[in-house]
Amino acid sequence: MACVGVGRAEAQRLRDVAVIRRVRDRIDREYARPLNLEALARGAHLSVGHLSREFRRVYGESPYSYLMTRRIERAMTLLRRGDLSVTDVCFAVGFSSLGTFSTRFAELVGVPPSVYRRDHSRAAAGIPPCLSKQVTRPVRNRKARPGGAS
Repeated sequence: MACVGVGRAEAQRLRDVAVIRRVRDRIDREYARPLNLEALARGAHLSVGHLSREFRRVYGESPYSYLMTRRIERAMTLLRRGDLSVTDVCFAVGFSSLGTFSTRFAELVGVPPSVYRRDHSRAAAGIPPCLSKQVTRPVRNRKARPGGAS
């Protein structure tokens, strides 16, 4: 009979992973919209605590950290294009405060967004798009080194 319990536990774990994946997919789709942990948990029919614990277990970081990294990734792309101001990029990726955006950007990338825009506007030129994201991805789960070296 012990095997039946193990099978149920494994089936529940797989269901939990599928739910957490849907939360991550929602963050990927709606990163520019106002998102908070309560709304994400409600949409997944989970408690805030359970969502946070399971997301961290599956992806190695909190939902908030994942959302911030996703927003910064998109901001980096927009800043490299060079046709939008830092303020326009800030609001386009879902931040409501330029100060918060600049602080978080500098933490993950290692330089303020204005410096990144100035120095990296052609950073991905000539690199195929499938590789560009890997080359220009911000550092996750640790602070960037000063000067942008990672």
